[in-house]
Amino acid sequence: MAEMKEAVALAYGPGDLAPRVLAKGRGLVAENILARAREAGVYVHESRELVSLLLQVDLDARIPPQLYVAVAELLAWLYRLEQGAPATPAPAFAASDAPSVDPLKSPAPG
Repeated sequence: MAEMKEAVALAYGPGDLAPRVLAKGRGLVAENILARAREAGVYVHESRELVSLLLQVDLDARIPPQLYVAVAELLAWLYRLEQGAPATPAPAFAASDAPSVDPLKSPAPG
């Protein structure tokens, strides 16, 4: 049996304290999120571990502080790609890279 796709879309703009969960879902919803991202030219990074953690965050909520480092590394990598920097491997996130997180019990400030 094929594994069900999962996807999370983050939004982060000038003045934001932390990225927000813009969209999230599994199965057909995840496929729709991925299709829309690709249509819009948004880079899609695959990390099961990070997606699993981000799926626990409420829609339109800021990511919890425990995920700041992992998401910051990803955003920095994407920024370098957009600036035309030489290709380097994408950051890889394993479950051991992030502390055990229950975003519902550890909301982001503000």
